[in-house]
Amino acid sequence: MRFPGSSPRLALLAAALLSACAAGGAPRERGPHSGTGIPVTGAFGAYLTGRFAAAETDTATAADAMLAALKADPDQPEVLHRAFLAALLDGRPDAQRLARRLPDNPAANMLLAGTDVQAGRWDKAEQRVRALARGGPVQVLQPTLLAWVQLGRGQPDQALATLRPLAEQNRLRALNALHAALIADIANRPREAERFARMALADQPQPSWRLAVLSAGILQRAGKPPEAQRLLEQMLETGDDAALAATPSNRRTLLASRGVASPADGWAEAYIALASALRAQGSTDFALVLAQLSLRLRPGFAPALVLTADALADQGHDDEALAMLGRVGSDDPLAPVIGLRRAVLLDKLDRTDEAVAQLRQLAEAYPSMPQASTRLGDLLRRRNRFVEAATAYDQAAARTGTPPGTLGPRDWPLLYARGIARERSGDGTRAEADLLRALELSPEEPYVLNYLGYTWAEQGKNLDRAKAMLLRATELRPQDGNIADSLGWVLFRLGDLPGAVTWLEKAVELESRNSVVNDHLGDAYWAIGRQREAQFQWRRAATLEPEPAELVKIEAKLRDGLPGYPASTAQR
Repeated sequence: MRFPGSSPRLALLAAALLSACAAGGAPRERGPHSGTGIPVTGAFGAYLTGRFAAAETDTATAADAMLAALKADPDQPEVLHRAFLAALLDGRPDAQRLARRLPDNPAANMLLAGTDVQAGRWDKAEQRVRALARGGPVQVLQPTLLAWVQLGRGQPDQALATLRPLAEQNRLRALNALHAALIADIANRPREAERFARMALADQPQPSWRLAVLSAGILQRAGKPPEAQRLLEQMLETGDDAALAATPSNRRTLLASRGVASPADGWAEAYIALASALRAQGSTDFALVLAQLSLRLRPGFAPALVLTADALADQGHDDEALAMLGRVGSDDPLAPVIGLRRAVLLDKLDRTDEAVAQLRQLAEAYPSMPQASTRLGDLLRRRNRFVEAATAYDQAAARTGTPPGTLGPRDWPLLYARGIARERSGDGTRAEADLLRALELSPEEPYVLNYLGYTWAEQGKNLDRAKAMLLRATELRPQDGNIADSLGWVLFRLGDLPGAVTWLEKAVELESRNSVVNDHLGDAYWAIGRQREAQFQWRRAATLEPEPAELVKIEAKLRDGLPGYPASTAQR
């Protein structure tokens, strides 16, 4: 869910969003000193615990500790700021109370302004919104927030007048045009809503899922059902996960109701748009603050929950991310997309059987869509269940294209993945056919070039072609150690030992902890007569968790040397 018209300027503005802020995240079930090893004893101990927990994105512990520190030392500004932020990120009611003590904190004012909007205190909300314009990334949203307040006050003309010049000229015109369209839609001005929606879409040739859904609803109510349908059909054509939310059955739900129905909804929408932009630019902490503000305005808002869950998962908090996704209603159009994400998290948590069941249920519920079967194949392949993975990819391929099973350029990753599964399960002939077809569809994919070239090197066939392919792959990915290793291995098989050593040494520099790469370099050293160095590389390879069958081979080489090359000087 991209922020329309996002600008690198937002990353610079992010630093001014909060004063005295700690890192934070979403709720986590832990005790007051869980995970820190520091008991909450006294104001300073609680403060240190809260700082550590916040840095670890453990906001339940951070909130417990900071609130305890604040209770012990209620007049310390630093503790007050951090306690407020922790309470906000953990969804605590205390955040509202603490916000009233922080008149100069932008996040506190945003929280209080949202409460004013929900209560219909439009004059107070406007006062707070205008104060936000002094600094921080939210200043880019100030006109949008103000326009929603004006609509709430019953001034749609003024609201549209606020956004119109920005929608027509501002570099964030897509955002402003979309919100102008939403305001006109609520004000029952379908022609204006349609015009603004078209402006937003024109600025985003490949609209995000959220922009497409909201614009489709506006077009539908403006009397343009075919265009609304086509906009959602384009989401299907992308093949992205979001396509599951745009299937015909979900489409009726998406078009039947307004995605944004009130000023509070509009604010939540604006916050999550900015949060998406900030997260994409690396400002995850600020993105999570905005996501929490969005959820306070609109509890259960799926885009905010998804963004929060994705950010938590990126930081390794898979349990918390899974719990966050569990808050999305089963009737939400995004529910099938949530199901895909849940399966990934379940697998990361070693709850693989649950993940497989989730994906099979989705595949059955959406029999014309390949996403669930593809994701199932990926999961099984990562778990070395290659025969099952190949079967899942077969099912995905059968659901791809029009007519079903017709594979096009965008489907090369599916062929690549199935080729790997087939090769690893011993079905070499069909694996090669998949990889060649993937290259035919997308000839410059370095990882396909690498996998097929290395496979041929292992098989000792098509070596000249494999060399050409891998040379191209190294041009495309010059810092990829695995590709450098494949090229070195092909050169070894061709008898170009100096060239093999050069590329394999580079591969070890780039992938120093890869058992296979170190093993290959050992072979090249032995073949060129550098036998002590070969023994060193083999010993190192043996310590880097090689597959059991490969470990047996490495131990044999340490004992007897490399078969077919000069007599062994290995120590016995």
